Amino acid sequence: MSKIKKAINYMDLRKVRFWVQILFFVFFIYGGYLAIDLGNEMPIFSCGYNRENGGGCYFLGLQHQLARPWDRLFGMAGIGVLTGFLTFLVWFIVFNKAWCGYACPLGTLQDWITSLRKMLKIPYSSYTLEQYKFLKTIKYVFLFIVIVFPLLLGLGLLNSEWRGAFCDMCPGRLIVPLFTLDFSQWYIDFSSKTTLFLTAFGMSFTALFFVGSFIKKRFFCFFCPMSAMHYIFSDWAVLKLKKDGDKCTKCGDCYNVCDMQIKDIADDVKSKNILRDDCIFCMKCVAACPEDDALHVDILSMKVFSSTKGGFTKRMEFSKDEK
Repeated sequence: MSKIKKAINYMDLRKVRFWVQILFFVFFIYGGYLAIDLGNEMPIFSCGYNRENGGGCYFLGLQHQLARPWDRLFGMAGIGVLTGFLTFLVWFIVFNKAWCGYACPLGTLQDWITSLRKMLKIPYSSYTLEQYKFLKTIKYVFLFIVIVFPLLLGLGLLNSEWRGAFCDMCPGRLIVPLFTLDFSQWYIDFSSKTTLFLTAFGMSFTALFFVGSFIKKRFFCFFCPMSAMHYIFSDWAVLKLKKDGDKCTKCGDCYNVCDMQIKDIADDVKSKNILRDDCIFCMKCVAACPEDDALHVDILSMKVFSSTKGGFTKRMEFSKDEK
């Protein structure tokens, strides 16, 4: 058992993550070709507009369910809404926000764009603390649109054109189907002012996705309402990111490798649960930490991947070998 634990703690996380992301990407983008269908309650942007996906994003169905008239929503139709939510929750609590770091097609695509930038030796940008604090709130605005706008439609306060408002604005609707050569979502709907605004916003946001992801690591993840939804229920998940502040020397290595610029990962020595709303659970911080058990990933309070001096040294050797 100790040999297995040592092998895990000493592993080259970058290679493991690369292949896991490839596997999930193929699974969720092309799963339909293999007759795989995990339903439409997945906690990632595996867009339902891609008809060949192996499982669809929860937000598409949720918006349509919540848009029902309230007398139906809080009647028998509410059972379907509750069932869908519980299915989403079951999927989510298994991996927590690691769905973002390892399984989400849009997340993986951003990492590939980052790799391209590195190959071209183009420096990346970062946010100031003030910018970071502001931008991280936008995901909750989008989550508000996902949940509240359909409810307002059900009350008759919005018209049906707002039924899937977030999906119309989401880059996933345009990007994910491209991998099955489906360009049908690339249009601006001029039929009304509402559809014009929503689809034009979607086109603009998609362009910003590609440009932003090239100059900023995990650019879209700062705005992702799925990430906000994850965080609300993250305490229920079996997978946890923990920190032992007494062992932390505040060297800053964890912060330096964090794609999401989470300062708490280095500065907070009091919190045991160090997962934050922007965290994508990539576990780079654990791999980069040189102190034994200062950071660790737990499943049901059992450590499954821990920072170690030996693991840190080994991973530095991996980095040197690649140069």
